[in-house]
Amino acid sequence: MTGTRELALPAVRNALLAPAGIASVGYAPPQGALPLRICLVNLGAYAALVPSISAPIGGEEVQHATLARLLARRDDTSVHMVTCDYGQGRSARVDGIAIHACYAPAEGVPGVRFLVPRWSGLHAALKRADADLYYVSCAGALLGQVAVFAAINRRGLVFRVASDGDCDPARMLVGSLKERVLYRLGLRRADAIAVQTEQQRSMLLRNFGRDAQCVPMVFDRPRIVAPAAARDIDVLWVANLRALKRPEKLLWLARQLPDRRIHLVGGEVEGEAHVARAVASHAATLRNLVWHGRLGYAEALGLFDRARVFVNTSRIEGFPNTFLQAWSRGVPTVSFVDPDGLIDREGLGKTVDNETALLTAVRQLLEDEVAWTTTSRRCLETIEGRYPGDHMVDPYLLLFRRAAGARLD
Repeated sequence: MTGTRELALPAVRNALLAPAGIASVGYAPPQGALPLRICLVNLGAYAALVPSISAPIGGEEVQHATLARLLARRDDTSVHMVTCDYGQGRSARVDGIAIHACYAPAEGVPGVRFLVPRWSGLHAALKRADADLYYVSCAGALLGQVAVFAAINRRGLVFRVASDGDCDPARMLVGSLKERVLYRLGLRRADAIAVQTEQQRSMLLRNFGRDAQCVPMVFDRPRIVAPAAARDIDVLWVANLRALKRPEKLLWLARQLPDRRIHLVGGEVEGEAHVARAVASHAATLRNLVWHGRLGYAEALGLFDRARVFVNTSRIEGFPNTFLQAWSRGVPTVSFVDPDGLIDREGLGKTVDNETALLTAVRQLLEDEVAWTTTSRRCLETIEGRYPGDHMVDPYLLLFRRAAGARLD
């Protein structure tokens, strides 16, 4: 590649040493540089980009779609994405993002489909994207597969940790030996690694010998924040219906608060249909509980606009998208997990470790108007201080430039 892509790497490295919560690092592309070609690889993210697609999406699909949209608005980036084929065909364009389909979700014959069409289709889509660097998140085989492509073609590779389990072999949500081997291969090959919290950074270094950069999450800011009087949902819970998300604790809470309006959002996940069945069974007996099932991204955001308290009952998380969606709307959080102690330190709600504490914390926020108003204000102030809207993608661009620069020789 020519010198027009030469990077000012010392300046990039210095900027990356800025505090993790400060996104306004004032990124500017190197003078004379060509637009950076970025390819985000997330097989389910097309459903997060196109609301009409009926397919399960989680936090990482939302993160990839949001980041891609923000990057696509810039003149100094060319944004691509590799996803599964949900009927859009080999190539499509959404919101300025070039979409390259690799294979249909159910395509192939069990036993051989890992190689054909899945690995072969992935390789072909990555090649069509022809990016300077590729961006992957979540532990699993996908990271190793993209790493092999990047190594062969001398392209940059950035990995972002999506959960605490990605940093701890004992808690990793990856079952097969094949996926674990490919994941470790990808970790070793990545030119840069991003984490959500300093705790993840420490765990990754201790368990895998790789250092990382703490990079803030991206999210869609609401246009307006509803006043307390306009909020008609007392407690909101949003997650895929998986055992580790522990929706049964929300159901228990609903039974303890029969006069409060509780809303649960979540759909069935492959391999864990029993969780959805249990929720359906209990929801039918609770008059104060509304179970929405799986909702589209925009529909779910609409419920955050109406909520007074957001509850997270998961036993393992990274930095949930739902926290940012709640705080940016002034919704206090009661949670069993607290990334880097942010909830308790900044006064964004309450961290709990048992059901009794959950009930007490929720009751206080719902019954004490001063406590709710104070906490709601702290949520909004923290979002403004830590996530400046105009510079939300700056840390990513710095990281991407550095990773691409490692291969632009």
